[in-house]
Amino acid sequence: MQEIPWCLEALVDLEVRHLQLVAAVAQHHTLTKAGDALHLTQSALSHQLRDIEDRLGARLFQRLNRRMKPTPAGERLLASAQTVLAELSATEEAIRAGLAPAPVVLRISTECYTCYHWLPGVLKPYRRRFPHVEVRIDPTATASPIARVLDGQLDIAIVSSPVHSPRLAVVPLFEDEHVLITAPDHPLAQRPYAKLADFRSLRLLTYAPKEDSHFVTRLLRPAGVMPASIEPVQLTEAAIEMVRAGLGVAVLARWAVDPFVRRGSIRAVRITARGYFKEWRAVMLRRLAEQEYAREFTKLAAAAAPSQGLSAVSSRGRKGARATG
Repeated sequence: MQEIPWCLEALVDLEVRHLQLVAAVAQHHTLTKAGDALHLTQSALSHQLRDIEDRLGARLFQRLNRRMKPTPAGERLLASAQTVLAELSATEEAIRAGLAPAPVVLRISTECYTCYHWLPGVLKPYRRRFPHVEVRIDPTATASPIARVLDGQLDIAIVSSPVHSPRLAVVPLFEDEHVLITAPDHPLAQRPYAKLADFRSLRLLTYAPKEDSHFVTRLLRPAGVMPASIEPVQLTEAAIEMVRAGLGVAVLARWAVDPFVRRGSIRAVRITARGYFKEWRAVMLRRLAEQEYAREFTKLAAAAAPSQGLSAVSSRGRKGARATG
């Protein structure tokens, strides 16, 4: 029969807490300090030490000048305790590291500044679901988010632009209607809808310069229409205040201006009789689309769409003008 090493044979009668006690006494040299380290009273620690010595049938420590010094048997058990405790600690760390997902950074941008108003509402439930994912919103990529995704500078872009690259995965999110907003006393305010030709006499406030404005490049210009003037205003609130003051008109998502319309501070007018709609998509590299944390973000974005009460992607069917390229 193979002989069992003394340290393993001893451990049959001992528990991990006993090994921790022996290591603590050897480290701190007094029962009081060892008890503090183990959150035990001196009497409780003395009782446990006597229990260990009774189990082993050997004295483990002797008192010399008020210090606890291991006996030869104590030295032998201490060496085994240090080995076992170190191995247990390393095993626990390895298991926890293997079970915990590795930290991930998810860089997100949108193609329209209004999208940043509803995006934070997606992040709260997302972070509960994926605490290891650090979401970074990059508004500097708003002008060219698709190019940033292709260059590897961005992970997910929320866009309405057409996507042509076979390297990209496209996930439909929602669609929303964009309307012309005017001051309450504007000549177009009481009209059921605005014609594209009406924009020729208007001062149009846009998020981007005219060469980058989707409304101008995808709707007005193909119709041979150009506003009297175009002024970039990147903040939604600033554009609304300028419209209220009669300093121009703007084209914004209906959901974004609805609170102001309900208060009567501005008017929302449909663009053309059929309306003007944008279809929003999440765009990412195909390999990222296979990751659960990326798929879940798009699901939450679609569920939290600000236009759910107006025009969700699952309830399409309008024949209106769409910003799809």
